[in-house]
Amino acid sequence: QVQLVESGGGLVQPGGSLRLSCTASGGAFDTFTMAWFRQAPGKERENVAAIASDLYSTYYRPTVRGRFTISRNSNKNTISLQMSSLKPEDTAVYYCAAKPDAFGSPYDTWSYRTWGQGTQVTVSS
Repeated sequence: QVQLVESGGGLVQPGGSLRLSCTASGGAFDTFTMAWFRQAPGKERENVAAIASDLYSTYYRPTVRGRFTISRNSNKNTISLQMSSLKPEDTAVYYCAAKPDAFGSPYDTWSYRTWGQGTQVTVSS
C-alpha cells in the first residue's frame, strides 16, 4: 500500500523557521516527482514546491521562492521542506504528494494521485 506520511508541522512566530518531512513507502518512487502543497481555510489547495526524481529539478511558487527550500534524499523516498522567514499567510495544512515524472505538470494539483494526510503549520505571534 502506497503511503506518504508528513511530519514537522507546528506553531511558529512570524519570521521563524520550520522544517517539514515526508516519507513515502509501499512503492517505488525513483521515477516520481514529489511535492508539497498547502491549503488554507476557505482556499483552494495550491502548489508550494516540487522536486523531480533527478534530485535537481525543483519548482517553487513565486511567493515562497527564496524563503522555502525543497530537498530529497538520495534514496528518493524522503523529501523535506525547509521554511524560513515565515509569514502569517503561510498558515495552512501542508500536504505531501507524488506523481510520475512524465505525467502532467509539477504545479498542478490534478497531476498528483498519491497524497499524505497533511500537517498543520500555523504562523502567528
